Amino acid sequence: MQESSVETPAAPPLTGSKSAVLHRQLRSDFPSIHHGEGSYLVLGDGRRILDASGGAAVACLGHSDRRVVDAAMAQMLAAPYCATIFYTSEVCEKLCRYLVDSTDGHMARAYIVSSGSEAIEAAVKLARQYFLEKDQPEPRRTRFIARNQSYHGITLGALAVGGHKLRRQLFEPMMPTNVSHVSPCFAYRGKQRRESGDTVVVESDEAYVARLAAELDAEFQRLGPDTVCAFVAEPIVGAALGAAPSVPGYFKAVQAVCKKYGALLIFDEVMCGMGRTGTLHAWQQEGVAPDIQTIGKCLGGGYQPIAGVLASHGVIDAISRGTGAFVHGHTYQGHPVACAAALAVQQIVAEEHLLANVRSLAPVLSSLLVQKLGAHPNVGDIRGRGFFWGIELVQHKASAQPFPAAEHVSMEIAELGITQPYSVAVYPGSGTVNGTAGDHIILSPPYNTTRDEIHIIVDRVTRLINDYFSDKKDSLMVARL
Repeated sequence: MQESSVETPAAPPLTGSKSAVLHRQLRSDFPSIHHGEGSYLVLGDGRRILDASGGAAVACLGHSDRRVVDAAMAQMLAAPYCATIFYTSEVCEKLCRYLVDSTDGHMARAYIVSSGSEAIEAAVKLARQYFLEKDQPEPRRTRFIARNQSYHGITLGALAVGGHKLRRQLFEPMMPTNVSHVSPCFAYRGKQRRESGDTVVVESDEAYVARLAAELDAEFQRLGPDTVCAFVAEPIVGAALGAAPSVPGYFKAVQAVCKKYGALLIFDEVMCGMGRTGTLHAWQQEGVAPDIQTIGKCLGGGYQPIAGVLASHGVIDAISRGTGAFVHGHTYQGHPVACAAALAVQQIVAEEHLLANVRSLAPVLSSLLVQKLGAHPNVGDIRGRGFFWGIELVQHKASAQPFPAAEHVSMEIAELGITQPYSVAVYPGSGTVNGTAGDHIILSPPYNTTRDEIHIIVDRVTRLINDYFSDKKDSLMVARL
C-alpha cells in the first residue's frame, strides 16, 4: 500500500487553551510531568519538584518504584481485567485478606473500587442495606449525619454527605436531602474562649467533647433517632480543614451516641488512612473501631486508581443471613491490575517498616514546622499527625481572621511553590473557616522520606511562606501609596 503524502499534524501543547483536556481550570496552563524519581517530580521543562504533599496525600512511596510497576505489569500480562459478576482474581483475594487481617479482627470483608468517591457511595448504600437485612429490619433508617467543613467525595451522593460549601453550592439542587450536618471537632476554631482578667481561658478538651456529643445527640433527636443510618466522619479531616485531628475522647463520645440510638459509625479514611498517620488505620489511634470504613489514596500510592470499603462482622453477618447479596456494583471493582499495584505498595510498606519511619520522623517534621513557622504572623495554626500536617494561614494571628476567599492565598502559595527557587509541592485548601473563607496548605510526604529530606521540605516551605507574605505585604503598601 502506498503511504499517504499527507503529513499528520503535530499535536498542540498539552497546556492551557490549546489543550483538548477538560482541565479543572480552563484558563490555566498546567506544567507537564515528565517523570518521577522517588520524592521528586521532574517536569517537562526540567524543573525538579520536591513532592512534599504526594499530590493530594497519595504518593506514599514516592514516584516510579520499579517493584510496584513490575507487579502491575505482571498482572496486566496475566489477566488485566476481571468481570466480578462471574469471577474473582487471586490478587484481589490476597489484597482483601491483607486489609481485613490488618484491622485487629474488627472487619470481615473488603470491597475494592476505583476512587474515594465510589467508596463513600458504596459505604452509605451498604449502611442502608444493613438496616433492611437485619433480623428485625428498620426500613425507616434513611438519613445520615455528617459534619460541616468535611469532604467525602465529588459524586452527588458523596458530595451530599460532605459539608464543604464551595464544592457543594453549584449542585445542591441536585443532591439527596437526607443528610444533615453538625459541627466538626476543630480545636483551633471550635473551642470556646473567654476573657478572665488579663488571660484567655480556653475550653477544655473534656468540655468541648461533651458539647459536641450533646450537639450530635440533639441532631439524632431532631431527625428521629430511628431514621438515622449512620454518622460519617474523617478521623483526621484532610482537604476541608487541613489535617485537623480530633481532640482526645471525641470519637469514643460520638460512638457512644451512635450506639445509644442504634446507628452505625462510618469512618472516611480515604485521605488520612493506610499509614498516613503512623498506623495503617487512623482509627487505631482513637481506641474506636468503625462499623464501615473507606480507604483510598495511600492504598495504592497513586500507581493505579484504587480505593475500598471495609465492613465489620456485624454488617456482613446481617447481609449474609439476609439476601446474601450487596446490591451494588462497578465494572472495574476489584480490578486485578489495581489490586496488584496496591498489594505491592502495602508489601513494601510492611517489609521496609515504613510506618515506623513515619512514627519516628513525625516529631521531627512537627517540631521543625513549629520552630520555623510557629511565630510567623500569618501562620495561625500548625496541626496534624504522622506525615499529615496542615498549616492554616491567616491575616492576623491574634484574631485568627482569615483572608478573603477571593484572594486565593493557599492556591497562590502552591503555584509559587513549584517555581524556582522553591521547587516544592504543597497541597492547597480553602474554605477552612466556614466552607468559603479560610486557607491552609497540607504537607504529606512519602513514608520513606528521610530525615535530611524532612529538613529540606521545611526549609523550602518556610522560605516559600516567608517570601509569599513579604511580597504580599509589599504589594499592599504600593497599592496604598
